[in-house]
Amino acid sequence: MSGVRRLVVGISGATGIAYGVRVLELARKAGVETHLVVTPAGQQTRAYETDLSANDLAAMADVVYRPADIGAAIASGSFRTAGMIVAPCSIRTLSAVAYANNDNLLTRAADVTLKERRRLVLMVRETPLTLAHLRAMTAVTEMGGVVMPPVPAFYLNPESVAEIVDHTAGRALDLLGVDVPDLPRWGE
Repeated sequence: MSGVRRLVVGISGATGIAYGVRVLELARKAGVETHLVVTPAGQQTRAYETDLSANDLAAMADVVYRPADIGAAIASGSFRTAGMIVAPCSIRTLSAVAYANNDNLLTRAADVTLKERRRLVLMVRETPLTLAHLRAMTAVTEMGGVVMPPVPAFYLNPESVAEIVDHTAGRALDLLGVDVPDLPRWGE
């Protein structure tokens, strides 16, 4: 990760909050400062899918912002970061990013990431996909974002869901130049 060792992490309401949690854990292990924003739907998903409290999740990040705080540091291009990961990314969040509908801090931070030509990784969680979903993915990609649905790598012969989550979260961090030690790689 060149120069800036700071990363924005967004968690929206799609299923798969384990990806966001693991991104936070791996980033901390790599010595990267994390700035977290979780949407209200993301908090609902946290409650459904984990035993973590909102405070437990917040403790995994260095700085936490309220989704309504559109004046936060991560809403400004002058706040330097290496980029942003949204894990998981709902279709609602994907669409808001694709069409610059900056109605909360997560989508505003993603928009800032794109306008500053920093790397934005969206771990979109939805299937099957409609034409509207695909067009939103195309729009984000054309703006320089990376759409990375969390698709398992079975060539690693994973023995648990945790191994699948680890590898996918590690690959997402790879896209931002964060070195994840012990990440299994093909041919290594």
